[in-house]
Amino acid sequence: MKTDKKDIRALTKDQLRTFFVEQGDKAFRGNQVYEWLWQKSAHSFEDMTNISLKTRQMLQDNFVINHIRVDQMQRSSDGTIKNAVRLHDDLVVESVLIPTDTRTTACVSSQVGCSLDCKFCATARLKRMRNLNPDEIYDQVVAIDNESRLYYDRPLSNIVFMGMGEPLMNYKNVLKAIDKITSDEGLGMSPKRIVVSTSGVPKMIKKMADDGVKFKLAVSLHSAIDEVRTSIMPFNATFPLTDLREALQYWYSKTKNRITYEYVVWDGINDKRKDVDALVEFCKFAPSKVNLIEYNPIDDGMFQQANSKALDMYVSVLEANNITVTVRRSRGKDIDAACGQLANKS
Repeated sequence: MKTDKKDIRALTKDQLRTFFVEQGDKAFRGNQVYEWLWQKSAHSFEDMTNISLKTRQMLQDNFVINHIRVDQMQRSSDGTIKNAVRLHDDLVVESVLIPTDTRTTACVSSQVGCSLDCKFCATARLKRMRNLNPDEIYDQVVAIDNESRLYYDRPLSNIVFMGMGEPLMNYKNVLKAIDKITSDEGLGMSPKRIVVSTSGVPKMIKKMADDGVKFKLAVSLHSAIDEVRTSIMPFNATFPLTDLREALQYWYSKTKNRITYEYVVWDGINDKRKDVDALVEFCKFAPSKVNLIEYNPIDDGMFQQANSKALDMYVSVLEANNITVTVRRSRGKDIDAACGQLANKS
């Protein structure tokens, strides 16, 4: 629904306080409204029960709360939950709750569609419509936290920016969302429980390091050989591995946080010994670990999961070189909620 009213969550707490003073009210009223908007995630001004009806009407006359709506929720046989999230302008993104015995993780989106062109990812086939606002990212986390409490009787424990979109192409809004998520005036989550996954935008990785961010970094790598990586991730021609490596060395020198490489092994693409050796060399430039991810098909035959021998080779060679490696089994495949499958089919 289109409206000329300003989204109230675009205002800082100080701006809200100033607004109330200008209306002839007390500044602390701004604090109350801010708490309703963020800590209590109010969907409407009617929810703000400790504020007078007259003041709520005044807010209604001046502002909107562009809250997301979970249009459709799907539950996988393994307990994974996928949300189709409708935004205020009727665009849709997807977010996922991934449960294990010890934690629940929110996988959130940062763009409608994606800015990049990875050939193995369903989201990359969608045109990038726009960046998500900080409150739209925050709302996805709140929705999944509520689902975690409802279905698993525990609060959300971790967040990964591995949903739709390239987070570093929406850097400013992602950072604002994380500030709110980690603030005591928001959800109060530790930044150490947040991972931002990027396909590798060197300039922005350096900017993150300069900005002193406290969250963790994951890189969707998939090959440490330029020709191979460019064939599956064409933007690598613009951001080649030498530039990425330099940016990651810079990241580690500034943050002292080790890097996680997300890596899928595909049949006939990166399943040879030379591919593993190149990865080993790439891992030596800064402390890192490797997550080998099970591939989730997206309806064509170009990409097929490599056989178990290839995976075993990766694990043994990486371990022989003292590189931490884990094999991550995908969750939510039966509802298209696994890595690389988010494409708004719902």
